[in-house]
Amino acid sequence: MAPLPAGRVVLVLDCVETSGAFVLHHLLRRALSAGDGSGAVLFLALAQSFSHYDRVLRKLGCNLSVQRSNNNLHFFDMLKLEFPGLTEGNDIEGGFVELYSKLQRAIEASRSKEYSRGCITIMIDDLSLLEIAACGSTDCVLDFLYYCISLTSELDCSLVILNHEDIYSSEEAPRLLSHLEYLADIVIKTEPLSTGLAADVHGQIGSSSS
Repeated sequence: MAPLPAGRVVLVLDCVETSGAFVLHHLLRRALSAGDGSGAVLFLALAQSFSHYDRVLRKLGCNLSVQRSNNNLHFFDMLKLEFPGLTEGNDIEGGFVELYSKLQRAIEASRSKEYSRGCITIMIDDLSLLEIAACGSTDCVLDFLYYCISLTSELDCSLVILNHEDIYSSEEAPRLLSHLEYLADIVIKTEPLSTGLAADVHGQIGSSSS
């Protein structure tokens, strides 16, 4: 199985009717199982607990508990972690700086392994919840993403982001979504069927690259 493209940003956009979580699960499995298995994943989980991802990935033939024990998976449980900066201003920025520092340390730990030459992938599930944790500060979220993207160019990491396309008001959507699509090298979208509901098909998936 080929690894995710190094130095690339992958954006998964979904909507309420057609969740893109399954795409993220397959990309997670691919990142952990590619090549000789020496790759590492830094997973920021804001949507579900570790046990949820572990159950889903076991069905796909990937044991996250083992991967975490082997330090191939660095799981950041943002459900239990009280995200710093729930007020405003510098507190929020400081919270993102602290989170970014944790990512940097995890990357350095993975790179320090003599045998580890695989690609490191940062995954965020999901960005809309990260924005909520930042009290709706789009600027702070975008600044954090730019920091993460700098890692893709400096250290040949990959960045995978899941975000919901249809939860924003008409005023909010253009700015954030246009930024995300501009930053992404690959955009994967899950959408409802244009013909409406079907008994055995829940939606359609499309992709584009820049």
